[in-house]
Amino acid sequence: MNRHYDPTPPQPSEYREASAPAAKPRDAATLIVVRRQKEPEILMGKRAASHKFMPNKFVFPGGKLDVADQRLNFDSSLSKEVLDRLRKFTRTDTSDRKLTGLALAAVRETFEETGLVVGQKTERRIRSKNASWQDYFNHGVEPALAKLEFIARAITPTYRVRRFDTRFFMVSDTSMYINLNSLRKQGGELEQVRWIPLSETRELDLPGVTRWVLDEVEKRLSAGANLAGSLPTPFVRFINGKTVEKHL
Repeated sequence: MNRHYDPTPPQPSEYREASAPAAKPRDAATLIVVRRQKEPEILMGKRAASHKFMPNKFVFPGGKLDVADQRLNFDSSLSKEVLDRLRKFTRTDTSDRKLTGLALAAVRETFEETGLVVGQKTERRIRSKNASWQDYFNHGVEPALAKLEFIARAITPTYRVRRFDTRFFMVSDTSMYINLNSLRKQGGELEQVRWIPLSETRELDLPGVTRWVLDEVEKRLSAGANLAGSLPTPFVRFINGKTVEKHL
């Protein structure tokens, strides 16, 4: 299945020179946090104008995989189904620890960019040399990996200067502890961080890939908790000038 998922023209500085080799995608992860109200709300923020990648666009919180994300151990683990899907179309030497690290990166980046603590209460004293993770653990929580859904994956097209291989995870406020009323800007990555009704999200200035992922969010919410897990995880990438979609 082919689908043009990125109709948003990038900034001129985001185009790769024709003579330059395509950049290698960097591993990244995003977390879509759904707040259950009369109408579902999605946590989003606006990328600063100073950003070289997708400036002024509204996006979900997320960012690059960090070494610290791959060194943590918790009682909770990703479900077998999620881990199996993460393994598909990845290098055979990619460890499960790294794949789990991607989910943890999504949780950490959400905390750094919004102040939102997504996890489950724990009595364990967890320590990390990473300042962001330690600040997170100081809230008396740990990531509830088993509650995370893996709903989409996308690799930035080859014509972009900066490229990411991004895994999109989703979680609902009904499935774990979330400090819903404690949004605050921490790292300066996102501005105007707020809960946005799902029906209003498409009125924002969004990257094409974000619109595509919002379609997947809507599918899962419409299907309900019992059926959402059976839906396929779409994966889009740029091959020979076309965006090609597969299912994981």
